Amino acid sequence: MDESGTSAIAGLIDHTLLRADATYQQIDTLCQEALQYGFAAVCVQPVHVRRCVEALRGSSVKVCTVAGFPLGATLTSVKAFEAREAIASGATEIDMVIHIGALKSNDLAYVQDDIAAVVSICHQHGALCKVILETCLLSDMEKVNACRLAQAAGADFVKTSTGFSSGGATVEDVRLMRQTVGPAMGVKAAGGIRDLAAVRAMIDAGANRIGASASVKIMQELLT
Repeated sequence: MDESGTSAIAGLIDHTLLRADATYQQIDTLCQEALQYGFAAVCVQPVHVRRCVEALRGSSVKVCTVAGFPLGATLTSVKAFEAREAIASGATEIDMVIHIGALKSNDLAYVQDDIAAVVSICHQHGALCKVILETCLLSDMEKVNACRLAQAAGADFVKTSTGFSSGGATVEDVRLMRQTVGPAMGVKAAGGIRDLAAVRAMIDAGANRIGASASVKIMQELLT
């Protein structure tokens, strides 16, 4: 693949390290790798946002963090507070987890209001909001409902997975999400994407952002 094609794929990847045992040194390495390859963003836990902002200052690499992660079962006010504090620390993208239990209980108004509260904070401060559905726990109808609620709440992206549940992104789920939200909204595939073939399959299915911790391996595949 030529350099422009390589850059195009790198520019879709959120280089991700969300493990609880991530050290400062590993976070620094994550940022260095993001600069080296030109990834879209690094995605880290909120406690690491300031460190990443400093490491990436002056570059095009964004700092993404999470809210209500990984279960989505915190109070709406807490998710909104997490988003506000993360943005104050320099994050420009927030990946929030929906209240999965509320969705499965068909309490759709709660789910939309929960998303909208975080979207409001993000958009007040010029940040993107990505909404994690945790598709491995949902029926197809629940996936469709979640996408529609995220769209109605004004979110910028829907995202498949946290990577911390029983499954990650699938081509079928990404295709369903893209069909549901149409061409204007973002779709982020994340969870278990470990090689170039998987990245290409997700893009072909409609993803326009990829969350991966194996990003460097993927880029090395592209470059060989």
